[in-house]
Amino acid sequence: YSWGVFASALRAEGWTSTQSQIPYMIACAVFAILMVPGGRMQDRFGPKLVLLIASIMTAIGFIFSGLFKTVGGLSIFFGIFFGIAMGFGYATTTPTAIKWFGKEHRGLISGIVVSGFGLAGIYIAPLTNRLIHQFGLDKTFIILGLFFSAIILLFRLFIANPPDGFRPALSGVKPGLKPDDKPATTSQPAASDHPARDYTWRQMMHTSQFYLLWVMFLLGTFAGLLILGQLSTIGQEQAGLSPSIAMSLVMIYAVFNWLGRILTGLISDKIGRRATLLSIFLIQVLSFLFFPQMTTYLPLAIGTAFVAFSFGGMLTNFPAVTADYFGVKNLGLNYGLVFTAWGGGGVFGPFLGGLVHDLTGAYLVSYHVSAILCFAGALLSLLVRAPRESAAGTGSQIDPVETASGS
Repeated sequence: YSWGVFASALRAEGWTSTQSQIPYMIACAVFAILMVPGGRMQDRFGPKLVLLIASIMTAIGFIFSGLFKTVGGLSIFFGIFFGIAMGFGYATTTPTAIKWFGKEHRGLISGIVVSGFGLAGIYIAPLTNRLIHQFGLDKTFIILGLFFSAIILLFRLFIANPPDGFRPALSGVKPGLKPDDKPATTSQPAASDHPARDYTWRQMMHTSQFYLLWVMFLLGTFAGLLILGQLSTIGQEQAGLSPSIAMSLVMIYAVFNWLGRILTGLISDKIGRRATLLSIFLIQVLSFLFFPQMTTYLPLAIGTAFVAFSFGGMLTNFPAVTADYFGVKNLGLNYGLVFTAWGGGGVFGPFLGGLVHDLTGAYLVSYHVSAILCFAGALLSLLVRAPRESAAGTGSQIDPVETASGS
């Protein structure tokens, strides 16, 4: 989420806007695709092995990006190797945490965990900017690679899946194993905070809900990432800001992205996922419609905050709604498949943003496209419902979270 700082430094060395987005675009695609095998490994072998691979791929990706700082070099090492690291790391942390908690807290827990992803921009953006000015971009890649991989290697020691048969507590009830230590079945459902059954990835992909969620995620991600990788440049060109002041927009984005992830998770636990997603998409629509008029620092900072808050909320609510609809047993793989939509948005959003800027010298078309896509996402959020079970399952009842919340 601090790529705008890297992209600005690359453009200062003669790269075009489109070229500066290619490694980022590839990283987003690989990130999303590798969520699938990473999630499957997490479900089967636990998070420690997956995070070990993520640590190694992070070191390779960043160090060799510093040694081979060309479009091809960064595309391979930042795009592919670090993309693998992101996919494996993200596929591990969020599903692992969600598995420890029941549905009534799922949005909040998801928000807390994924907020780390958004919050990173608060310290990575200024740290990267300072390192670039002091050591140059080449050495900055190497320093960050060593730092990131060491942190992952350390904290992986404290992460584990819950034991087989574990059932999270309802409020005021002690968590632990079910009395008979047997997993729930469709004919004998677990407590009301669980879905009627845990879907396999094949069963999930036979539901219309999977495809609706996938398209919604794609639309929102495309819109958000279309401008995220260009944020520093937008500040400099649209509002006439200095590079250091424009960089503060990246930090503002990080702060409100972090807040959005936590607060929308808490809100969705209260009012339901669909109502929250509808609100998120509508906030983005209004923000992008007014973005062209934001030609001074304060309005641009406010617009950035709204986009960041709502975009962060999406990254909280999609893993939570995936767990609500399809269960937690196979959540790593199932959410990995939903998350491939993020990869589609990550590829085409930044690419279109860079291409539009190279062709027109501005971002007006990008803003309009983003508003239209978010409006389409809002419409789809009105259509999606929790899957109905077959008559042989649970009597064709809609998921209790949807009915109880009125959403």
